[in-house]
Amino acid sequence: MKKLILSLAVVASVLIGCETNEQNPIESEFTETTSLQKAEKQCFTMDVLGKNMNNDPSLKGKMEAVESFTNEYVSKVKKGEFSQRLVNGKIQIPVVFHVIYKRSSENVSLAVLQDQITAMNEDFNLQNPNRGSLPAEFAGVEANVEVDFVIESVIRVQNKKKRRWRPDDSMKFASSGGSDVVNPQEFLNIWIVNYMPYQTGQILGYAQFPGGSWSTDGVVLAAPFVGRNQRTATHEVGHWLNLRHIWGDGGCGASDFVADTPDADGPSRGCPSYPTNECGSNNMTMNFMDYSDDNCMYMFTQGQKTRMDAVFAPGGFRATMAD
Repeated sequence: MKKLILSLAVVASVLIGCETNEQNPIESEFTETTSLQKAEKQCFTMDVLGKNMNNDPSLKGKMEAVESFTNEYVSKVKKGEFSQRLVNGKIQIPVVFHVIYKRSSENVSLAVLQDQITAMNEDFNLQNPNRGSLPAEFAGVEANVEVDFVIESVIRVQNKKKRRWRPDDSMKFASSGGSDVVNPQEFLNIWIVNYMPYQTGQILGYAQFPGGSWSTDGVVLAAPFVGRNQRTATHEVGHWLNLRHIWGDGGCGASDFVADTPDADGPSRGCPSYPTNECGSNNMTMNFMDYSDDNCMYMFTQGQKTRMDAVFAPGGFRATMAD
């Protein structure tokens, strides 16, 4: 997608969610009337960003500082000032899972959590099982992000009063029945809640971009969308590493701040056939930052990798994780 400098205020004003129609094998444990098979909304990352910016006027400046650092890093990479990634080898990110449940049947097992880690490691290391379907047009920009995830610990909190959660970060505080963040400058914190209803569907997850408060830093996932064949976590961790939606949360001409992702007029749905042409180019519907079905998303680009690398570079927002 062509590089357009958009203010964070404009980006935050476009509030759009993520979609998937795929089921998790454990979702039979979640018997609310809201359909899990037809989750009509959603990654709530941009919505939460907009709300947080309204509540904290200083957040805009903090995120602009992150963006300025990222732009400078990307520019230096393009100029060849870095002969290799500033961090040698793979980056290993320890993950703290916070499992918040009401009934024992909702207490997501360690095996399912490990399956989720396996899926994330595939996606960030060029090992997604579906990448053999990658169109030749995009083969030259496919990237190995070289990030590994490992389980650091699992914190389990039984909240006997609450199954429905709002995307308001309340699950991130013990004082509101959730679980407090653990060392966010060293660990990726992932909160898993029973489910987050929204209108006739539910929210799959959301993430906090670099620049936000450390007290709420991390990713939130709905339990039915955690596991081996789920890509919600990969999408949300992409946001956590400073990636935007592939269509730039706008129409043709909106930007995701990445040069090698084609313009798109909006999110993909289902499993689009290649080629799908919008904005004068073929859509990269298989990118993890789109909204295609889980088994139809299987790539990051070199430009996205460079953008993620920036947060780990010396002076980057998550540099301590690469030490």
